Amino acid sequence: MIKRGKETFSGFNQPKRTPSHPTKSHAVLAKSGEDTKLIRFGQQGATGSPDGSKRNEAFKARHADNIAKGKMSAAYWANKVKW
Repeated sequence: MIKRGKETFSGFNQPKRTPSHPTKSHAVLAKSGEDTKLIRFGQQGATGSPDGSKRNEAFKARHADNIAKGKMSAAYWANKVKW
C-alpha cells in the first residue's frame, strides 16, 4: 500500500475510482523510471462508449497526441480506463 495525501493506492500504475472527488472520477499514482506523479482523470459521472462507436473514435482522435505521451498523461489513463 502506498499512501499519497489522503488516498491510498495498491501500487504504482494501478488506477482507482475516486467517488468522493468533486470533479474527477479516477486517480492513479503513475511511475515512469524514477518519476512518480499523482494523476486525476475522467469527468465525474461521464461514461465511455464501446470500442468502434463514433463517440469512442472521436475521443481517441481528439486526444491522440496526449495519449501518445504515455503513462505520465491523464489522456493515456482516460483512454485505458474509461474509453
